[in-house]
Amino acid sequence: MNNETTTLISLKEAMKRVDHKLQALEAHFKELDFIKDNLTQKFEDHSKTLANQGAQDELWKAVLSLKFTSMELNILYSYVIEVLVHLHTCVLEKLPDLVRSLPTLASILRRKVKNKHIRVVWESVLEEHGLQEGDITALCIFFVAHGNKAEHYIAKVRQMYIRDINFMISNMVKNQALQDGLLKAVQVIEKGKAEMAPQEKKSPLKELIPSVKS
Repeated sequence: MNNETTTLISLKEAMKRVDHKLQALEAHFKELDFIKDNLTQKFEDHSKTLANQGAQDELWKAVLSLKFTSMELNILYSYVIEVLVHLHTCVLEKLPDLVRSLPTLASILRRKVKNKHIRVVWESVLEEHGLQEGDITALCIFFVAHGNKAEHYIAKVRQMYIRDINFMISNMVKNQALQDGLLKAVQVIEKGKAEMAPQEKKSPLKELIPSVKS
């Protein structure tokens, strides 16, 4: 074997070793890229969590610092509880097989996290009513904060006390998320009343007046 042949073999072996090292480096860089992407995603998720926690803390502060009279608070509570009950009813209408397993709105909010079917229905109900998750968070916080002491007023009583509920909310609620949630709650309930009114007018008189047994 002459020197040229020996040199050529040595060169090929060296190239193979370099090639193997390059492959190893490429695999290592891919692993580093995966770790970087994973850490970036975790950081973004953590940032979102902190942002959501901060937003909820601000909501709690806003709800607990409301300067409404007891009567005004009762009226706001009435709209909040009615819209929450209405949303719960709408979800059950779309999921009749789950009526027993979803007895409250809280059960829907819990189970939608892991149950895609419930989540899709919930999101469709929100969309139909022009609501977003942030609105529900604001309304639930309001309910939890004031539900134990507030009273429900029916629509006629509410109208007797306050003519322009939207102006009251816009003027006195400074937190934007809470203001939006309350305004949308009023909108949903008032829209429902407006849609029901023509049906009530078309109903026969005997259906509107309870029958009296002799």
